[in-house]
Amino acid sequence: MTPRTRQSLALLSALLLSAVAGCSATGEPVRPAGTRVPTAPTAGPPAVKGFTLVASGDVLPHESVIRQGAADAGGDGYDFRPMFAAVKPVVSAADLALCHMETIYGEEDGPFTGYPAFVSPPQIAAGLKDAGYDGCSTASNHTLDDGADGVRRTLDAFDKAGLKHAGSARTAAEAATVTRYTAGSAQVAHLAYTFDTNGYPMPEGQPWAVNLTEEEKIVTDARAARKAGADVVLVSVHWGTEWQTEPDDTQLALGKALTASRTGGRPDVDLVLGTHAHVPQPYEKVNGTWVVYGMGDQVAGQMFNDSGAEDPRGSYGSIGRFTFAPPAAAGQRWRVTRAEFVPQWMDRGAGRVVNLPAGLADDPGRGDYESAQDAITEAVLSRGAAKDGLTPTR
Repeated sequence: MTPRTRQSLALLSALLLSAVAGCSATGEPVRPAGTRVPTAPTAGPPAVKGFTLVASGDVLPHESVIRQGAADAGGDGYDFRPMFAAVKPVVSAADLALCHMETIYGEEDGPFTGYPAFVSPPQIAAGLKDAGYDGCSTASNHTLDDGADGVRRTLDAFDKAGLKHAGSARTAAEAATVTRYTAGSAQVAHLAYTFDTNGYPMPEGQPWAVNLTEEEKIVTDARAARKAGADVVLVSVHWGTEWQTEPDDTQLALGKALTASRTGGRPDVDLVLGTHAHVPQPYEKVNGTWVVYGMGDQVAGQMFNDSGAEDPRGSYGSIGRFTFAPPAAAGQRWRVTRAEFVPQWMDRGAGRVVNLPAGLADDPGRGDYESAQDAITEAVLSRGAAKDGLTPTR
């Protein structure tokens, strides 16, 4: 064996001894006793996220609205997406967006009717979905304009468009199921009720077809939704006196009762959203909870008030936007940390819903926009909501 060979063997032996001394049988490094073995960092609990909610007023397709949908489709059916395009940025930006579908739908090809017994194109549902709405309240005085068939067609169209719904039902099981959404980290329940059905009786054997406004039922339903896991309970109510800006005695009394109802010190209802009056009504904080007495009409044709005169307020509305934050401690409520409203106007000449603040920013010379925005703002703030932090936005 040459000297060079002996040196190579010695070096190889030293390397093998070092490897054996430094590794365990599993291949892990051998560390001196008492040495702390580093561990991979573990993820903490996921952050609890708040959410924004937007809600808007009555979608009421008069015959002129139906004609506009046909015109926007270019003679091939109906397309209502352009009608909502100007408010789409507001609606689609929210974590949860709710509308109020006041009328019921017919078959895809009609026939369709306007006032007084509405049968609307089901293609409206696709327009609402495109605008960013997640669902709608469907309890109104027009819910039974075409009986059980109208309810079925409407909710079928909602299902097809991917919209949820609350307030009317096709089956008893559906009526007993709470409409739920996930927004941020919250489970949100949506309940909806109407004061009347214009004298139309409930369909035979279907007393659950539409929810009627009864204080005890609303509270019972809200508590059941909370018990089933809802972090936030929203209540839509079709109520009030048409063409009256000021909430009537029924609205005031029910609003106080719903916001005063508590279980274990926690409010049973977290927000009340009103529709029906055809004019913008005030927002007000009652017992620490926001009540929107009426958001006005989002979509409507030419409207005549109780005296028979054409009333431009029938084209005025607001979108409410509320930011909810997680509870400060376990068992407490989700809190509204920001309350806002967006004045909007159904421009019948153009056949479009207008976001008024955005429209005025683009065209500050529009006197009709300015007068509409001023009237809506005055109505919304008329019960002192500004002092509780309600602000206009775009």
